[in-house]
Amino acid sequence: MGRVLVTGAAGFIGSHVVRGLLEGGEDVVGIDNLNAYYDPALKYDRLGAIRATAQGERFQFVKADLSKAEEIISLIAESDIDRIVHLGAQAGVRWSLEAPFAYTAANVTGHLAVLEGARAAAGRIRHLVYASTSSVYGSRTDGPFREGDRTDHPESLYAATKLADELMSSVYARLYDLPITGLRFFTVYGPWGRPDMAYWIFTEAMQKRAPIRLFNGGHMERDFTYVDDVVAGVLAVLASPPQAAAHRLYNIGNSRPVPLLEMIRILEGLVGVEAEKILEPMQPGDVPATFADVSAIERDFGWRPTTDLASGLARFFEWWQWYARQRAARQS
Repeated sequence: MGRVLVTGAAGFIGSHVVRGLLEGGEDVVGIDNLNAYYDPALKYDRLGAIRATAQGERFQFVKADLSKAEEIISLIAESDIDRIVHLGAQAGVRWSLEAPFAYTAANVTGHLAVLEGARAAAGRIRHLVYASTSSVYGSRTDGPFREGDRTDHPESLYAATKLADELMSSVYARLYDLPITGLRFFTVYGPWGRPDMAYWIFTEAMQKRAPIRLFNGGHMERDFTYVDDVVAGVLAVLASPPQAAAHRLYNIGNSRPVPLLEMIRILEGLVGVEAEKILEPMQPGDVPATFADVSAIERDFGWRPTTDLASGLARFFEWWQWYARQRAARQS
């Protein structure tokens, strides 16, 4: 059996998926461009944590940029890779308003490069699983969101690039008999997360006794999904490609939206500080609520989330304290 390629292997979800694959006995090739959207030191530390595991010797890392299409196509076509988990992308809704070309390069050109690599592999790719996003559902408050719902009104360029990925994947699955599955992730959180995510920003601000900014006056709801639950879903889907080449889409969410103020209350209890809150208007490109219907992935794969927000944030905070000590020790 061939190896699994994971793009975005130094990223938040990607690094967790790599570890899950290694623990399951797979050999993994990981690629990442290690860009500076946030501190690359965190990305290197994630890779170090992978290599430090008992299975770390079965992990090969290649620094590569998804937007360099020929490089990506060659890597896939000229190797023993037979499955792909494509998680590499330029993340972040709000930054897509400031750096649009970074998003089209990574998320559109990069996704197309992965599709072309799978096509060039001439039937060797048994399954391509890729990350989409709940953002494709646009600005709605009438959840739960189902895979068959309309997705023709994205609120951000980030969401538009991910919607383009879904459309391109559907075309490639049909034209080239590629088994492809897209997963719409809903607000993933947990250890080794991203510093631009609200739970990390709020935790850091509370520790520093700094105020936190709440958009839409704090009237937001998110379907917070713990990273271990996401990994379990990714691995279950990867192991079960479509019987006939086809493109499928599934939501991966907690299916229990939580008000933003409730998340803050949990963090306040963990940090031991009452946050100073600054209420601000809704930001362009943002949405008021997300809510996943996960009945399809439960029906087809038996997957359901198992981690409530309080438990997941407690695990994140335990890790966050540990990581802060590690960084402080390196700087002393």
